[in-house]
Amino acid sequence: MQCIKTKLEKLENTMEISLKVAIIGAGVSGLVAARELLREGHRVVVYEKSNQPGGTWIYDTRVESDPLGLDPKREIVHSSLYSSLRTNLPRHLMGFSDYPFTDRVYGDPRNFPGHEEVLKFLKDFAREFGLTELIRFETEVVRVERFDSGDDDYEWVVESRTSGASGEEEFQAVVVCTGHYAEPIVANLPGIEQWPGKQLHSHNYRVPDPFQNQVDLPCLQRWYNRISRRIESLHRRNYTLYKYSYPFLRTNGIVSIDDIRVGPLYKHVFPPQLSPRLSFVGVAYSVGIFEVVELQSKWIARVLSSKAILPSEKEMLVDVEEHYRDMADRGVPKHHTHKIHPHKFEYLDMIADLAGVPPVAKRIKEIHKRFLGLVFSSGIDTKRYRDEWDPNDI
Repeated sequence: MQCIKTKLEKLENTMEISLKVAIIGAGVSGLVAARELLREGHRVVVYEKSNQPGGTWIYDTRVESDPLGLDPKREIVHSSLYSSLRTNLPRHLMGFSDYPFTDRVYGDPRNFPGHEEVLKFLKDFAREFGLTELIRFETEVVRVERFDSGDDDYEWVVESRTSGASGEEEFQAVVVCTGHYAEPIVANLPGIEQWPGKQLHSHNYRVPDPFQNQVDLPCLQRWYNRISRRIESLHRRNYTLYKYSYPFLRTNGIVSIDDIRVGPLYKHVFPPQLSPRLSFVGVAYSVGIFEVVELQSKWIARVLSSKAILPSEKEMLVDVEEHYRDMADRGVPKHHTHKIHPHKFEYLDMIADLAGVPPVAKRIKEIHKRFLGLVFSSGIDTKRYRDEWDPNDI
């Protein structure tokens, strides 16, 4: 009997697990998450509020009614792109392990291309891997909530809205891929109310035309003289310009956001109490974004397939608390919880190891290192390095 039981257990472990998974968002994170889940045999539905894939790389001429993004009743515009934006990373660091950006040119051959080039690359990626037909465009997710399905395998309900009509659908797992460059943070700068000119968050900047001949230099000089120390203090705090926001997510406080900390999240991906059926891709920042979202997506897909195993809930919570204590001991403020730099390569290697997949290629790591050395070197001409530095020489 023991022999038969062992054989059955081995058979169960080798059986293919296929879950119905909802992905929220069709930007970089959502697209690569969809691909990796498909590769593991899961059934995927992607929800996207826009009418095309690309997320933050979709240029939108619209701006919000409140230029500072403080009015909770404003219509939120997801994109923060401005018309003349060029990437601040070379295309060598903006592709996937088996689908490099360097192999594809869509009219802008520069190493640091404009945002239009990135969007075309992402759309090609979606078409290449059959992701486009999985996306429900112009569909806004308004609620994601766990419910009791009557057995141990709890499920999730996703409520969405399309053209005024609402609908609900049940899933076995949810992956949140909504990014964090849509909800502005406006610094509390004492004395800002005395500023006589316009106030605008960069999220709502598109083109320079409305600002022609708008600068009153004597007034600007007087005002900055009054608050220069406060600005210096704010600069040292090094606030990020955007905050995490998941208004659709209902977890009864299990997952919360406090001072730009989403938590608790094991390795910035899994909330221990709701893992593995709820996960987040792309929360971590100051790390190679394309590399990290691909590795996180592989990890999630393999965990859902039981090819990679998570620690117990208790062990994951202990790990999160240890991370928080380490930050506090090093004097790192809470709002930098998800900042990976300067430990980006250690983190990427760790996620690859947890997922049981190959690490980031050595050449990609070397380009990252050379690029960081270039950016942080003294005397760099930030207006010219994009045109003068060639990663192809590495």
